[in-house]
Amino acid sequence: MAVEFWVFTKPWRRLPLRELGALVRRLGFAGVELPVRPGFQVEPERAEADLPEAVRTLAAEGVRVGSVAAPLEERTVAAAGRAGVRLLRTMVDVPPGVGYRERLRAFRRQLEALEPALRRHGVAVGIQNHAGRYLATAAGLAQLLEGLDPERFVAVWDVAHGALGGEPLEFALDLLGPRVALVNLKNAFWRRTNGPEAEAAAFAPYWTSGRHGLASWPEVFGELARRGYAGPICLTAEYQAENEVERLAREDLAWAAQLAQAVGLAAGR
Repeated sequence: MAVEFWVFTKPWRRLPLRELGALVRRLGFAGVELPVRPGFQVEPERAEADLPEAVRTLAAEGVRVGSVAAPLEERTVAAAGRAGVRLLRTMVDVPPGVGYRERLRAFRRQLEALEPALRRHGVAVGIQNHAGRYLATAAGLAQLLEGLDPERFVAVWDVAHGALGGEPLEFALDLLGPRVALVNLKNAFWRRTNGPEAEAAAFAPYWTSGRHGLASWPEVFGELARRGYAGPICLTAEYQAENEVERLAREDLAWAAQLAQAVGLAAGR
């Protein structure tokens, strides 16, 4: 088994695509998840024209676009299919004033309505757990995916968001099983954001390097190996120290590759 390491290019939104490809290659990643969002190299309104060109530009630098983080719309599905990108990642937000079950029912209807387009264009939707006002747990994600076509609707397991919510990683993988098509690898811990003189304590996630957060990366790789996972792993390059992203991403990749090698998930490129 050989996993492949990607990087989420969100930190480099202003970098021209050719330079982005060269940077990703220097850092040592095999592929990327590319944001299709306002203010990034590919914007949703121009995705049908610009995404295939972006894929070609990055391929010329030796970098594959494995997935896109994009709006859950037919035009972005069509753009991904045209560009040869087979995974579109999204999350389920739960806005204030909207009930959790109400939101999940509406999201499920949205997925079902999009299924014909996904089939036509050969694309799958990957749904990620996210701490906070989102579908946050693997348990909730497994429930959402139940009964949906496993070829078109898959799980993106984010180990850091799961750890922030206190969900044991072995529980998450038991629940999601073969529906996991992509693993998001990053790390964080809760940090208090106000002092003891405040009326009530406030906390926020602090995004850190792989060795220093709540999620145990050695345990993650051990569990992935035990279950025979051979899919891609995306390091999301999310760090509080934004001026040190490249160094931290390079160091995290080196450690992740070492952990993969130790459990028999030889890192591929």
